[in-house]
Amino acid sequence: MNSFFQIAQKRRKKVIGLMSGTSVDGVDAALVEIQDNGLETRVELIAFHTHAFGSEVRARIFDLFQPETSSVDEICQMNFLIGKVFAEAALSVVSDAGLEMEEIDLIGSHGQTVYHLPPQAEAEYVPSTLQLGEPAVIAYRTGVPTIANFRVADLAAGGQGAPLVPYVDFLLYRQTDRTIALQNIGGISNVTLIPARASSSDVIASDTGPGNMIIDSIMEMLTDGAEKYDNAGQYASRGDVSEPLLAEWLKHPFIAAAPPKTTGREAFGREFAQQALEQAKTQRLASTDLVATLTAFTAQTISDYYRRFLFPYFSVDGIYISGGGCHNRTLMRHLETLFQPVPLFSADAIGVPGDAKEAIAFAVLANEAVHGHPTNLPQVTGALQPMVLGTFSPA
Repeated sequence: MNSFFQIAQKRRKKVIGLMSGTSVDGVDAALVEIQDNGLETRVELIAFHTHAFGSEVRARIFDLFQPETSSVDEICQMNFLIGKVFAEAALSVVSDAGLEMEEIDLIGSHGQTVYHLPPQAEAEYVPSTLQLGEPAVIAYRTGVPTIANFRVADLAAGGQGAPLVPYVDFLLYRQTDRTIALQNIGGISNVTLIPARASSSDVIASDTGPGNMIIDSIMEMLTDGAEKYDNAGQYASRGDVSEPLLAEWLKHPFIAAAPPKTTGREAFGREFAQQALEQAKTQRLASTDLVATLTAFTAQTISDYYRRFLFPYFSVDGIYISGGGCHNRTLMRHLETLFQPVPLFSADAIGVPGDAKEAIAFAVLANEAVHGHPTNLPQVTGALQPMVLGTFSPA
């Protein structure tokens, strides 16, 4: 098996990117061929696979999100168990492609975030982040050198530790004649804005707020776990938006906070969903009205970020949507109305399947790491300097 130095000597590499987001739907695995590195990077998607978490593993991951229900021994075990699931996802995507593991050069794994405490003014905690999915387990079970823990170096340098995908967005999707925004709607929503003829220091990016996270939690609560999400936004489409409740939620301090900023379950997780459910009961809202209002809230937080922090300074020629939220038709209808006349497109229009975009990004970040390239953007994360991201686990 090649060393990381030997891998860096190859002009073409087959690399797997692994990603599990805040929705914990499963592990997205993208197998790509990467040519060159840095500004010369070219990527071709060979295969994409989503490896579902078993119901027991998924439930145990959600328990980790709650400090009162997690324990040191459970965190320790789950780190290795999640690593095993990530390795299975890598093996599956290679099998789908009809290839052998010996043909794969490198794996880049984001892991599963279980807690994220970014720097904040007057915070009473140590800024830190924890992604589980032991890379040594992935490397051993696949026989492929693995790079993981991409967030920690940025946090060590005083950054937010996220978002990390904007660097890859710049490498792959920058344009000479158009200013574009790449809007990902996963559990959390985030945007990358790339001005026309941009250099990497011109890129602007941030979390915008909740994506599917609160909607997914509410659907599980309303259906006793039978439904994990609002399929195509059908449930929300049958309800009416509560304007008073929407206005109250839009007072959340994250919405008005200036970037750089990141968020997660600590702000928009199960606790927010439980509070929203209690508010709906107090106001005697139908369950469909609650989901409709949460869907409108998600759309409004995305639009609000653009109107506060982007549109006053940039004329955006197009917004490209990726992530699970692009399949929620009710959410997309809200966004189309809020963003008129700026056109919205699927990420497919720039040559990448929307569901695979983030997994592809971690394959590229791994490739950049073996070449020693810094891949955080300090103006995005707030880090004091550019950093090479990722920890290395040989096979």
